[in-house]
Amino acid sequence: MRRLRRSEGLRRLVRETRVAPADLVQPLFVVSGSGVDRPIASLPGQRHVSADVAAAIAADCQARGVGGMLLFGLPDHKDDEGSSAWDDAGPVQEAIRAMRAAAPGLPILTDVCLCQYTSHGACGIVHDGHVDNDATLPLLARVALSHARAGADAVAPSDMMDGRVGAIRSALDAGGLPDTAIVAYSTKFASAFYGPFRDAAGSAPKSGDRKGYQLDPANAREAVREALLDAAEGADALMVKPAGPYLDVIARVRDASPLPLAAYQVSGEYAMLEAAAAVGALDRRTAILESLTAIRRAGADLVITYWAGEAAEWLT
Repeated sequence: MRRLRRSEGLRRLVRETRVAPADLVQPLFVVSGSGVDRPIASLPGQRHVSADVAAAIAADCQARGVGGMLLFGLPDHKDDEGSSAWDDAGPVQEAIRAMRAAAPGLPILTDVCLCQYTSHGACGIVHDGHVDNDATLPLLARVALSHARAGADAVAPSDMMDGRVGAIRSALDAGGLPDTAIVAYSTKFASAFYGPFRDAAGSAPKSGDRKGYQLDPANAREAVREALLDAAEGADALMVKPAGPYLDVIARVRDASPLPLAAYQVSGEYAMLEAAAAVGALDRRTAILESLTAIRRAGADLVITYWAGEAAEWLT
């Protein structure tokens, strides 16, 4: 059987997988203050920004057709509980309000976790040297409520505590916010690819690791089971993180659930490709678009990527 010879136009016409700006979500690291626009050394091209700068970035992303923004906050104060996370005047909450005014209609998602806010860097309350899953759930619900009241369209719990989707859904419903969606980090692996993010967010654990509650990279069946548990608890969308090294898991979760599926192209994936491009090992633009296409081809409806704004410009 002979392969069809195709012109450039015909190749575009019969392409099986497409990437559009609306399929992409731009992460953003927000801090308190005003006029802050500080480069992040471990993530070249990314910045720590205050609410006013975040608003301008949101307006630019909206103009480019980017599908949404995902906010991570860096607090001024940390404690054992991570109480700054549910401060209604915190950097995420202030950024939501500013972005909502500057880019009305642009979907705003917020990361819900305690690791950036706790003095010990764990994703939950620590008792006797171990993360207390059940004690953490009410605090995650408080964070989600605070973000939703500030105007977030969706909250995205990334902590991987058992039962957190159900706890957050119950809190949102009881708080009169039933329309706030939950985009669950349902299959988040204990990955080596988070290094640059932990530097950017100041969220590295002070001791130990997160293998007790994040997934073993060897376990695909467990990953699907975790996704289905979150779906049963009321998640509106699921997520696989990281994306590139786990394309098979994306495909499995896509087959197992009809819910919308996001995949997070994480900081290590970003940093590796940027480093390779910087030394001329590959063509940067071509490699970025190929990586995004592969994630979409595996079954992701949305791709959270640090290249969202830039790629959106290319794609239009």
